[in-house]
Amino acid sequence: MRLSVSVVIPAHNAARTLGACLDSVYAQTCPIHEVIVVDDGSTDRTADVAQSYPCTLIRSDGNRGVSAARNAGIAASTGEIVFFLDSDEALTPDSVAGAVEILRSDPECGCVHGVIAPDPLFDDGPVERYKVLHAHWWRARGVGEVETAFFAQAAVPRKVFEHLGGFDERLRDSEDLEFSDRLAPHYRIVLTDRIVAYHDEEHRLAPLLAETFRRALLLVPALASARRGGRKNLTANSPASVAAAAFALATLPLGFWYPVLPAIALLGFCGANLGLLRFVARHRGPGFVPFFAGVHLLLHGALLAGAALGGARMLGGTAARRRIPGSTAAGR
Repeated sequence: MRLSVSVVIPAHNAARTLGACLDSVYAQTCPIHEVIVVDDGSTDRTADVAQSYPCTLIRSDGNRGVSAARNAGIAASTGEIVFFLDSDEALTPDSVAGAVEILRSDPECGCVHGVIAPDPLFDDGPVERYKVLHAHWWRARGVGEVETAFFAQAAVPRKVFEHLGGFDERLRDSEDLEFSDRLAPHYRIVLTDRIVAYHDEEHRLAPLLAETFRRALLLVPALASARRGGRKNLTANSPASVAAAAFALATLPLGFWYPVLPAIALLGFCGANLGLLRFVARHRGPGFVPFFAGVHLLLHGALLAGAALGGARMLGGTAARRRIPGSTAAGR
C-alpha cells in the first residue's frame, strides 16, 4: 500500500530560493499527495513564487515563526506522512522515496530526517562553503538511529502529531530540540543519508556568528533536559573540539608574551578536528583548510559565549525560583 505524502514548506522572505525548493519537490521520484507552502508574513515575492506552482498557499498574519508555520501546514495537510522542507533547501530526487521506504519498513519510527549536501544550493562565497561542509560532515557521521530530530528536511507520520501535538510556537530557535524531547521517549528517530538537501546558507561571517550565538543560548537548557530524560542530543561539535577551542581562545591573549602557547593550543584545536579538516581538504582542496579552520574557531567562540550566557540565565532562573515561597523548587 502506498503512503500519501504531504510536503509542508514554511517560508519567510524566501523568494530567492523557493522556486528551486519547489522544483525539487515536483521532481521527486515518489508521488506527492499535496504541497503546502506556508508564507509566514513575508514582505518579498514569496507568495508570488508559490502561486506560480500547483501548490496550496497559506498566508499567516505577521511573522509568527517556523513552529507556527509548520503547525499551520500540519493542520491543513491530509497525507499520512508529513514531509517538512525548509524553503532555502532543494531535495535530491529520491529523498522523499527514501523517507517513505524507511517509515513503511519501521512502524516504530516517528521521524526520519536527512543530511545537508556538501555543496551549497547557491554558492555565495567561502563562508557559505564552510557552513555547508561542516553541516554535511557532522550529520553524515551521525547516520543511524539518533535521539535528536532536525526538521529542515524530515518526514513524520501523522499519528505522531496526533499523539504528541505540534511544535512549540513560543520557540523561534531550538524548536527541533524541544520536539525531540517529546518524541524520543515514544518513537525511534532515524538520521539517513537517503534524504539529501542542498542548502542556501548564510554567506556573511558576522550574521553567521550572531546566529550561532543566539542558538547557543538554549544549548545548555536543551542538553540538561536531554540528560534528565536519559538521552544524548545529536550535536554539531564534539566535546573535544569545544574544549580545544576554549583553550585556544583563552590562550590567544598570552601570545604576546608566550607565543608558543597559543600556537600549541591552535594545533590542538586542529587535532581535535582532524577528520573534519581532512574531509575539507578532499572536497575543497588543501588551500581551503586554513580559512575553514579559522572560521570554525570563531564559530566555536560564538557557541561558547552563547552557551555560557544561556547557562547563567538558566542557573539564575533556578535560583530565583528557589527564593520564591511556594515555588516548585522551594517545595522540594
